[in-house]
Amino acid sequence: MLGGTVFTFVTEGIHVALEQAFDAAGGQDVKIAGGASTIQQYLRAGLVDELHVAIAPILLGSGERLFDNLAGGPEGFQCAEYVGSPSVAHARFTRRAR
Repeated sequence: MLGGTVFTFVTEGIHVALEQAFDAAGGQDVKIAGGASTIQQYLRAGLVDELHVAIAPILLGSGERLFDNLAGGPEGFQCAEYVGSPSVAHARFTRRAR
């Protein structure tokens, strides 16, 4: 793609995808992006250290809910930062110390 963006599609599961992402990142942070189902899989597997949720007040009709199938929210996380405006709200959750 323009600018050098590369996409790699992994069909062997989330653990293999994350391993490949860490290898490609060369020690830098890895960000997981995707729909609710993708993020839920990584949350349930305990593979997320920080979660950034951007919330736009637009009614789209239907779709997947991010915290469905997760007992109502990101268990083991605490809200570390919240910034809101009339256009968007950003909430950053970090994993609680174990």
